[in-house]
Amino acid sequence: MTLFPWDAETLWQDLEPLAPGLSVEVLAETDSTNTHLMERARRGDTLPCLLVAECQRAGRGRLGRPWWSQPGQSLTFSLGLRLAPADWSGLSLAVGLALAEALGEHTGLKWPNDLWLRGDDRKLGGILVEVAPLAEPGLRPGERWVVIGAGLNVAPLPDGQASADTFRTGYACLQEFEPLLTPPQLLHRVARPLLEAVLAFETDGLSPRLRTRYAARDVLAGRTVQAGSVTGVACGLSVDGSLQVRDAHGTVHALHSGEVSVRPC
Repeated sequence: MTLFPWDAETLWQDLEPLAPGLSVEVLAETDSTNTHLMERARRGDTLPCLLVAECQRAGRGRLGRPWWSQPGQSLTFSLGLRLAPADWSGLSLAVGLALAEALGEHTGLKWPNDLWLRGDDRKLGGILVEVAPLAEPGLRPGERWVVIGAGLNVAPLPDGQASADTFRTGYACLQEFEPLLTPPQLLHRVARPLLEAVLAFETDGLSPRLRTRYAARDVLAGRTVQAGSVTGVACGLSVDGSLQVRDAHGTVHALHSGEVSVRPC
């Protein structure tokens, strides 16, 4: 039994015309919504699905890190569907932008996969995008199964609920701005913009307009950052979605993956 009334039927009526065959499912608990949908695909079930879990026992973030999730504290969900974009570069950026714009002006983007509180550097949420090949006849060129997972912090942490090690960049939640917000209300706010953004990405990729919108929420721009052996000033996205960092010698490095930390200026 779930904790909240999610009104999956209304959400399905809103989303299914955009992705025919889509289902909206709510689980009280699962190991990981991303893992659940990836396993479905391996069994041959690749109908589009929005899968929500009130609690994830083994949620995953980037680089295999665990994602903390408790009933009522956060919104955790995954969207699984078949996509065939001409270029996959930047999908996670398009997803992050869609969520940030749906959450409000206080939400910024930390390349590549985090939602941060603007001006505060505390983390509001994270994104995990996983892609798997499809093995069947009649596929569109480049068509794959993609699962887009999101974890968004809704409520403040109870005292002693989690250690500082769990939230290395600090914890922010949406109830700091909307005290009565619930996970179901948040899902209804973000689900359609997310699906629309993913479908638009399939057609347009990481378009100039999308990069301009991203720049308006880029919390790293103009700040000193470190990524591996590279230290320099972040100066926005390149056309393929990589992060550009200008070092002390004026050389611009394009970072395609990896962990980026904010350094004191």
